[in-house]
Amino acid sequence: MWPLYAAGFTTAFGAHGIAANLGGFADDAVTSLLVLGGLLALYDGAEVLLKPLFGTLADRIGARPVLLGGLLGFAAASATYVLADSPAWLWVARLGQGAAASAFSPAASALVARLNPSAKHGRAFGSYGFYKSIGYTLGPLLGGVLVWVGGLRLLFAVMAVLGLAVAIWALVDVPVTPPLPKARQTVLDLVRRLTDRSFLAPTAALAAATAALSVGVGFLPVTGRLDGLGPIATGAAVSVLAACAAVVQPLAGRALDTGRLVPSRGIAAGLLVTAVGLLCAALPGLPGLLLAAALVGAGTGLITPLGFASLAAATPQERMGQTMGAAELGRELGDAGGPLLVATVATLAGLTTGYTALAVLIALGPAVAFAVRLRQRA
Repeated sequence: MWPLYAAGFTTAFGAHGIAANLGGFADDAVTSLLVLGGLLALYDGAEVLLKPLFGTLADRIGARPVLLGGLLGFAAASATYVLADSPAWLWVARLGQGAAASAFSPAASALVARLNPSAKHGRAFGSYGFYKSIGYTLGPLLGGVLVWVGGLRLLFAVMAVLGLAVAIWALVDVPVTPPLPKARQTVLDLVRRLTDRSFLAPTAALAAATAALSVGVGFLPVTGRLDGLGPIATGAAVSVLAACAAVVQPLAGRALDTGRLVPSRGIAAGLLVTAVGLLCAALPGLPGLLLAAALVGAGTGLITPLGFASLAAATPQERMGQTMGAAELGRELGDAGGPLLVATVATLAGLTTGYTALAVLIALGPAVAFAVRLRQRA
């Protein structure tokens, strides 16, 4: 399992480590905000388009070859900019990193499910999410240190070495998981499976969690600055958010495996906690900011392992890669849609209203589920 945890760390570190340092340390390549936005969108855009395809490929040829190929591709794409060191090749390298992450990220998730019995899926996905959260947390910090020491090329060089090292580690330790025999699936069968409640409900919850997490990381510092807080206080808030998300995930996974937590209720509780956290961002001063960060982090940390474990439990083993790829697509859409929604509403009616709009949207899911349950009982 450890190489899979390292793969999760790698994709998170690759996403945030470079994204956090492009605007301030790549003046030769980032000549405008439009260029910066394009470079940031390349990584996520490639993931949105390619994750379902690579997930399906993992079911067809086995998840291990897709994992190894993606990690090697990540290393090669990172090395491209190290060797070329030109603005044009930065675009190529960033696109290549996103495409490679689209391969090894759903393959790693599928292997987490394949290599663990269903009774341990909660703990396995909780640990996987923990190390991924560590990558998101340390990416901007370690990336900033590396860029300060040796420029953007050093950061890309470290990522090339990291991708290669994790690929070798996975080659040695991750067992071969041959593709399982499966019945022929038509397009209609695929649509039915991906529109079933057992897929839609956990995927929607994962998308909502990712949306809230992205909004928290991006907009809570803005709220802090509007309240007159300095960069240390706003940075502490983001660190609290990431730390709470990282700590809660393994705990939620263990509670699921021991039967102390039911997935549907745990996910509903996580969504409500996340919504309350977004509402707390409207409270003035540092206490409101830290409370919002802690609740959003804890809520999203509760949702993530339960959502993936629910997907794994409801998916045939031979279709695991396809399901994980489609679920990752949902997360990417939430990652992009959450900040877009808050920014649009905030432009029209203020940032507090933007937080409220996302909070209401996130809380809508548990509210509807509760109403349906009451109606069924009646």
